[in-house]
This record gives sequence, C-alpha cells and structure tokens, in this order.
Amino acid sequence: MPLIGHSGKTATGNVALGLALAALAGLAALPAMAAPAPGAGPAGPAGGAAPAAGGALRVAVIDTEKILLSSVAGKKAIAELKKAQEQKEGELRGKQQEIKELQEKLSQGRLTLAQDKLAEMSKQLEDKEISLRRLSDDATRELNKRKDDLLGGIDEKVMPVINQIGHEQGYTMIFRKFESGLIYADDAIDITSAVVQRLDAQAQK
Repeated sequence: MPLIGHSGKTATGNVALGLALAALAGLAALPAMAAPAPGAGPAGPAGGAAPAAGGALRVAVIDTEKILLSSVAGKKAIAELKKAQEQKEGELRGKQQEIKELQEKLSQGRLTLAQDKLAEMSKQLEDKEISLRRLSDDATRELNKRKDDLLGGIDEKVMPVINQIGHEQGYTMIFRKFESGLIYADDAIDITSAVVQRLDAQAQK
C-alpha cells in the first residue's frame, strides 16, 4: 500500500482537482507503521516524543497533511500539479468558449438560416460537445496519473525517513495522526516536524 498516493475523480467538464485537497486525499492511504526498536534501550525523545520505561511501548504519530504541505518535496509536487491543472483548465475553457459562441449563432439564426444550415450547425455543436467531454475525461486521467506519480515519488522518500526515526528513537509503533482511527494523541508524541526536517535535509544533498 502506498505511503502517499490516491487516484481521485473529477467531474466531466471540470478538471479542477482542488489541488491541495485532492493531493491530500491520497494521504489517507498511508499505512500505520510499526518500527521495532533495536536491541538497545530506548533513546532520547525526538520531536517531543516522551521517553518510555524499559520494555514499555513507545508510540508516536505523524501528520501526513503537514508533511505534504510543509516539506520541500511536497511543496514542489503541489506546485507541479497546480501548473498542470491550470494548463488543462485553459484548454477546456477554450473549447467551452467555442461551444458558447456556436450556441449563440445557432440561436440567433433559427429564424433566418435555412434548415440545412441549421442542421449543419447543430451537428457541429454536437461534435464539439462530444470533443469537450473526451478532452475533459483525458485531462482528468492525465492529472490523476501525474498526481499519483508525484506523490509516489514523495512516498519513496518519506517512508525510509519514518522507519529510520522509528529505529533510532526506539519507537514500537508510529501512527497516522488523523487517518488511523486515533481519537486522541498528545502533541508531545507528534514527530512530524522531525520527519519534515530530515526529509528536507536529504533534499539539499
């Protein structure tokens, strides 16, 4: 199961993914992670995580939304998705304008144009509407694939960082803060900032 990755759906005729929200929808796929502690006793706290007595469970949580929105890799992915989205929306707006203009011509000419000309314009309008739907469907698929590819790349970078912190700090389990079913988690066990800091440090290498 991917750490970050999800194919959302966009209604026909509207390729706006609601970028940040659509991207964040993919974070729900993040699996709860168990990082067994090494043989040594638990190390000092990371990111405010409270130390545990020997043999006790040591638990931490991460905020996957914050990782995406605040990390260098996440911001870059969101910027690329936004650029691709705006490009597709521009293409669709052009097609929608063509349809609008043809509809206006058809409406204005109903009392003055010959029936064969009206039929020809109606056929052109139908073809353009079909073309728009196809373009919208293609745009949705392309954007979703692009989103999955970008978030999959973040997935490959984030998961090793989480595992590394888990082993170094002796955590028994690390949960998603908002997607794991937890009702309450003290901020003291939130290691998101440590994950983002280490992820960003790797991006600078």
